[in-house]
Amino acid sequence: MSTLVEPSRPTVADFHRVNRGGGLFSESVSQWIGAVFALVAQRLGLRPTALTITNLVLGLAASVTVVALAGPVAAGDVPAWVVGLLALVGWQIAYALDCADGQLARVTGQGSAAGARVDVLCDVAAQIALVAALGATAVAQRPETPTWLVATFAGTWMVNLVTSVMQSGPNAASMVTSTSLPVRLVKLIRDYGAVIFVAALVLAFAPALTFWVVVAFTVVNGGFLLASIAFSARASL
Repeated sequence: MSTLVEPSRPTVADFHRVNRGGGLFSESVSQWIGAVFALVAQRLGLRPTALTITNLVLGLAASVTVVALAGPVAAGDVPAWVVGLLALVGWQIAYALDCADGQLARVTGQGSAAGARVDVLCDVAAQIALVAALGATAVAQRPETPTWLVATFAGTWMVNLVTSVMQSGPNAASMVTSTSLPVRLVKLIRDYGAVIFVAALVLAFAPALTFWVVVAFTVVNGGFLLASIAFSARASL
């Protein structure tokens, strides 16, 4: 005889079940960690916005640390692995909290328009700081890095966030609807959890390659923006 879960006692699986995806890495790692955070927050009586603000504080702290130590790392005064580890832990926990706030809101019925706005605004702030961290490292490691490249990298980085917000509306549409494993593996390039994981590993073990990380994501995100414009324009016509 099966038993029903009490509404006031959801499990980690209950929280994970209402996640909004994000990609193969995010769903397999970040959303599960987020579900644990959401469960703890629910037990403590915290509201989703408390998780959102904590996400912002941790994300900003990790990125500001990377920016502040970019020069010393390039000069060899600070071990790169220390900065990379701090970034890895800080960014991943912050992102898991970003996953958790939505799960908590949906399971406990605490969602609101104001909360959704705070979530998006905090995401923007955290990602601006992340871009600044990668840009600062690229310039510190390779001073001849063109200013226009860093600016284009920063601008195109927000394509993912903008399209993610657009996907949540009633008019959402995807250019590639297949959920096969090969397609999902290719889409890891746009999976935020996977991206910050790889970025932190580069900072830790090969900071000189940060320049090429900037180049790669400028090309990928710029290409996705152009493809999205073409896809949407074709659909509208």
